[in-house]
Amino acid sequence: MTTLISNREVFIEFHTIGQFVKVTAMDTATMTEISIQGSASSSETTLKTAALRRLEYVLKKNGVIE
Repeated sequence: MTTLISNREVFIEFHTIGQFVKVTAMDTATMTEISIQGSASSSETTLKTAALRRLEYVLKKNGVIE
């Protein structure tokens, strides 16, 4: 996956809550944080990719990256 945030340090956390997983991703340079929810049956890679795409969207919207 090619993203504009590939050269940024991002922390990712997974929290299982029943049948769902809450995924939080935070860009360490700007302290921008997003959260998504997904099915607990989804793969970690799928959830991580979705979280990184969402973080990339927010960073673009805020003018941090182009």
